[in-house]
Amino acid sequence: MSTIKLLPDGLISQIAAGEVVERPASVLKELMENSIDAGATEISVEIHQGGFKQIRVTDNGTGVAAEELPLALMRHATSKIGSQEDLQNITSLGFRGEGLASIASVSNLSLISRHLTGEHAWQIRTEGTRLLPVEPAAHTVGTTVEVSDLFFNLPARRKFLKTESTEFAHCEAVFQRIALSHPGVTFRLQRNGKLRGHYPASEIRSRISAILGEEFTQAAICFDEPSAGLSLCGMLALPAYSRATSDTQYFFVNGRFIRDKLVTHALREGYRDILHHDRHAAFVLYFDIEPGQIDVNVHPTKIEIRFRESRAIHQFIYHAVSKTLASQHGLDTNVPMTPKPLSSIPLSQTGEQQQTADHQPAQHSFKGSYYRQQSLPIRTIAQSPSPFYETLFGNKSEAAAIRDDNPPAQEQAAPPLGFAIGQLHGIYLLAQNTKGLILVDMHAAHERIVYEQLKASLDQHKLAVQRLLIPVTFHADSLDIATVEESQQLLQNLGFEIAMLSATSLVIRTIPAMLQGANIEKLTRDVLQEIREGDPKLLLTAQHNELLATMACHSAVRANRQLTLAEMNALLRQMEQTDRADQCNHGRPTWFEISLAELDKMFMRGK
Repeated sequence: MSTIKLLPDGLISQIAAGEVVERPASVLKELMENSIDAGATEISVEIHQGGFKQIRVTDNGTGVAAEELPLALMRHATSKIGSQEDLQNITSLGFRGEGLASIASVSNLSLISRHLTGEHAWQIRTEGTRLLPVEPAAHTVGTTVEVSDLFFNLPARRKFLKTESTEFAHCEAVFQRIALSHPGVTFRLQRNGKLRGHYPASEIRSRISAILGEEFTQAAICFDEPSAGLSLCGMLALPAYSRATSDTQYFFVNGRFIRDKLVTHALREGYRDILHHDRHAAFVLYFDIEPGQIDVNVHPTKIEIRFRESRAIHQFIYHAVSKTLASQHGLDTNVPMTPKPLSSIPLSQTGEQQQTADHQPAQHSFKGSYYRQQSLPIRTIAQSPSPFYETLFGNKSEAAAIRDDNPPAQEQAAPPLGFAIGQLHGIYLLAQNTKGLILVDMHAAHERIVYEQLKASLDQHKLAVQRLLIPVTFHADSLDIATVEESQQLLQNLGFEIAMLSATSLVIRTIPAMLQGANIEKLTRDVLQEIREGDPKLLLTAQHNELLATMACHSAVRANRQLTLAEMNALLRQMEQTDRADQCNHGRPTWFEISLAELDKMFMRGK
């Protein structure tokens, strides 16, 4: 028979630490937020061995009095709130009284502080759950917290952590988020004794430029949208700067970095119709609101909040973003008062929007300007084959043979997918066979072909590489650089030669020859993301295929690409020879057949 009993304080603290302290970056977040709440204008961070060995945060804030040092390391002890009314009107970043206590329960912690009214500093230390006596120490006004041997008493938790480079990259991401949220504070970051970041106090735009780079600030719009009790300001990147991931999305509410579904939806709606569906907007936004209008007591990590007037907030953010982006492009700034719900689908698309929807099903509509075409949408271009065509067949002689010997379809025994007769909107290939009409999604079909070719080449260790005449360099964050450092062998197996050019940039020297027509920077970023987010144990098996699928998608012929008849026929013949060519790598169909009988029925022939 089980019995109910009280848990020991040490075990309670370790259980609570599981919610607050996930990795070294979680520790850094708690310590830096404490420094901000203490009114610090200068914060220095030192990280050793990715935060496993040591994290030290020093600030020039108000400090902690000697008699309060033991309380600072006890659970549910805080100077930031004292009543239920305070909980409804939180202005500080921390308030739960769990951060330091949770950290101390899973590490060896030292806290040295001198209060602004104190004559000298005092120190308190812990060893796991054991609290040592307060001792005199040397320190200027402010506080230094040193966390050593994280998770030394929880080896199971430590096994879940990544490598030193990856954990430092997460720490640096936290450091940069807090530096972005408080541009008036000076920040310094050191890694293993070497300076990795120094951001002097500045105005918002300078701080954003220092952290995200000039490329972002040059592609972004500065704006400030005030309203009654609300304010939204910051920088919105134009659609041309869209990213493959949401890593460059920073939204701060009263100085607190948050991730919120309502905010995400409002921002996505603001970018609607000007951003491709599989791309992510980039922005740094600062939202100010009365503290009583939000609830930050939602989760121990304090990264989630609730808005008391959620609909009004959604509308305000949506309109502010829509108006700013529309004015930049000279569009109509009279944004409809109610954005479409998350699940809605537009009834029609312009020709340009439709031509960019490589992975989006066609929308069938007889309304709007969808059918107002300026030129004949079916194209049959007779010209020399392009590199795309040569890539399909592998050599120029065979391509030339097909080009020169391509009699009309009716004079040949038509193969299963027939012979090409034209293109529709630069998206679909039209062909006729003995049964009727064939419609092919060019991108989806080519994607499957390239994917299977990449798999076969990799399996046979015959993946050809192309050395770039001019190496491609691009700005990279710490996670990308860490991924390159840790995955060199895997990248080489995939045909990539990537090296670190500086602390913030990577250089690409070789790529798989089959992908030479792709956007190299975007392809590389997506491959690095796939590697980073995957399970390392599967990198030699299942995840290889996911990486190859990502690579194939980038190299497949894009929408609005005009092909010659010879190129179209080459694509059809390759489809007939490729396994699983009926679906693309994402499970979408690549072609449909409409029989003559079905066509006759549509037009009521024979009745």
